[in-house]
Amino acid sequence: MLRIDRATYDAIVAHAREDHPDEACGVVAGPEGSDRPERFIPMLNAARSPTFYEFDSADLLRLYREMDDRGEVPVVIYHSHTGTEAHPSRTDINLASEPEAHYVLVSTREHGSQTGLAGDQVEFRSFRIVDGQVTEEDVEVVESYLFGHSPTAVVYD
Repeated sequence: MLRIDRATYDAIVAHAREDHPDEACGVVAGPEGSDRPERFIPMLNAARSPTFYEFDSADLLRLYREMDDRGEVPVVIYHSHTGTEAHPSRTDINLASEPEAHYVLVSTREHGSQTGLAGDQVEFRSFRIVDGQVTEEDVEVVESYLFGHSPTAVVYD
């Protein structure tokens, strides 16, 4: 199960809508061994494509060095699908290289970049992808990791 705080969930959805009609992508890092997504890191889709995403290799190297220095790992790797459901494509599955990560997909096919629609339902799904095997998992959105009292702030880098 992916447990994610409301602010980070909202930030991922906002990034997906902002980059529509191109796919958005990014990482949410967390302390090594915690499985807690804490630091939201939106990335540039180097492919600038509505059907494919690609992290810039220099940005990705920089990010992994920074996470290493901070004792973090990629807890969530996310991207959006702009014309299809939020489910990993064959390409997504083949490129999945972090067996411990939650692979989050957000579909913007229904509402694109529009926000604030009455009854707006976002297709936000999480998967584990290990050795080409895809397993969908439940997503629990919590207001805060601290006893559920108040929303946490998203740390943007």
